[in-house]
Amino acid sequence: MATRKFSIGLQLSILFVLNVLCLNVQAQNTVGLLSYQPYKSYDGYNLIYPHNQPNVYMLDNCGELVHSWEGDADTRPGNTAYLLEDGRLVKTLRPVSIVGDAIWAGGGGATIEIRDWDNQLEWSFTMNDSLRRLHHDISVIPQQDGGIHILAIAWEKKNLEEVIAAGRDTSVLATGEMWPDYIFEIDPETDQIVWEWHVWDHLVQDFDATLPNFKDVTEFNERVDINYDLTGTGAADWMHSNAIDYDPINDQIILCVPTFNEVWIIDHTTTTAQAASNSGGLSGRGGDLMYRAGNPAAYKNFDIPQTLFYPHDAHFINDFIAGFDPNFGSLAVFNNRVGSDFSTANVWRSGFDMYDWAFLADDTGAWTTDFTKTITHPIDSTLMFSTGLSSIQYLPNSNYL
Repeated sequence: MATRKFSIGLQLSILFVLNVLCLNVQAQNTVGLLSYQPYKSYDGYNLIYPHNQPNVYMLDNCGELVHSWEGDADTRPGNTAYLLEDGRLVKTLRPVSIVGDAIWAGGGGATIEIRDWDNQLEWSFTMNDSLRRLHHDISVIPQQDGGIHILAIAWEKKNLEEVIAAGRDTSVLATGEMWPDYIFEIDPETDQIVWEWHVWDHLVQDFDATLPNFKDVTEFNERVDINYDLTGTGAADWMHSNAIDYDPINDQIILCVPTFNEVWIIDHTTTTAQAASNSGGLSGRGGDLMYRAGNPAAYKNFDIPQTLFYPHDAHFINDFIAGFDPNFGSLAVFNNRVGSDFSTANVWRSGFDMYDWAFLADDTGAWTTDFTKTITHPIDSTLMFSTGLSSIQYLPNSNYL
């Protein structure tokens, strides 16, 4: 379950007054509000969308329910929800039953909805068929005309013939098919998909010398090795991308790819045609990766140590943060499997150079993560541990949620 905090009067244009008195809470309480220090906490609302139930909830800092959006009983999260500045909710969901679904893995979604403050449905889009399925996360892109576009992650099924033609070693392939990820941008006003990026257009491999994408993987780290398989199981859900975010300043997209132990950044200044190529856009790379960090072993660079371990919720720090804040423009991630019994949350600068419109790499050609902040549980590191899911948010008062 991910959670997001929204500031009072900044994020919500909603006219209501909270008349809730936060009472002192006894230390022995194990449910509800356990502790609250008003003068140290950021004064906002927490939006949560718990698994295994259909509703989205907004809580205040006293732990009291402020508002909720009830979902149909036969739906479940698919897996995120975001609140717009005008109080509308953008949520993802899926049916409870997955029996007979052609594509299914953890994090699977199906539908994106926009609902108003009173939970009235304004827009809906579904992608869940024999070849494609939404999963995990979305990102909202504000438009100059006041509207929004939505970036979404989807699986697209590739059959055995396509997989072989891309240079996959099929001796490590559990089901005879792969579900690589792609990103698309949709305009809710027109229901039109206005931009796409497919990882399948940016593959490299050193397995089959007869194919055009046969190259030295270490020298083409802007492309993705189709034979990199962290688990060694050959699962169809090859990337399992679990988070997406958008940087409106530099027009870039970050993708969190846990089965590669990496985060990737791609150029959104491209057209769809350029995004399918290796040139174009301000980066000059087309849809090739502008940046990837966390696990250089994914492109056979074994000189730089791994720093990300099944990461989650990678994003740009820019929402509600002043431009002069020292963390503005940094990257943040929840680092699930750093230890066998603890997780960390991390912040770092990406090294983006606006003059060259590129991310600075080291002498080996690797992009690194020099963490400026590493967060563990302040009392006992094992009290903050997740093998998957989870999230981090930097707040305007310099606290972390």
